[in-house]
Amino acid sequence: MASPPLLTGLAPVIDPDIRILILGSFPGAASLAAQQYYAHPRNHFWRLVSALAGEDLASLPYSERLPRLLAHRIGLWDVLGACEREGSLDSAIRSPAANDFDRLHHLCPRLETVGFNGQASGKFAPQFAAQGYRTVVLPSSSPAHASVTFDQKLAAWKKLISWQDEPA
Repeated sequence: MASPPLLTGLAPVIDPDIRILILGSFPGAASLAAQQYYAHPRNHFWRLVSALAGEDLASLPYSERLPRLLAHRIGLWDVLGACEREGSLDSAIRSPAANDFDRLHHLCPRLETVGFNGQASGKFAPQFAAQGYRTVVLPSSSPAHASVTFDQKLAAWKKLISWQDEPA
């Protein structure tokens, strides 16, 4: 039986001004085919970040979403840069290869918070916490996690930005 092909992830959406970085595990089949983060129409990601940003990013063409996301100081990437996988489920990932995050402090000097979109990416939270980042493991925006409603997901995702209002 042949191994599934080695898949390569998407480029990071980052700049020096981001304060929040959201890390998924690895793009699903629809995202890889479209070469767009969170391309599956039932994925809640773009609705969730729209609510956080206070701007309807979900209704914009994809080419306009990324610059607007960065304008809100939110970056986007995945913990894995490559893997073998059939389908889109994280449980099907084989031979994972993590992205190189060593230069993140240099590339994104204002980065404060790293949010992990789901439990699979959340396994990397301790590494980022050890580097001094505030980490938040979020319920997955994936349609495979339909047992958690959009409103429940949004309440948890608001933790990415709510800490900014807390007294020091």
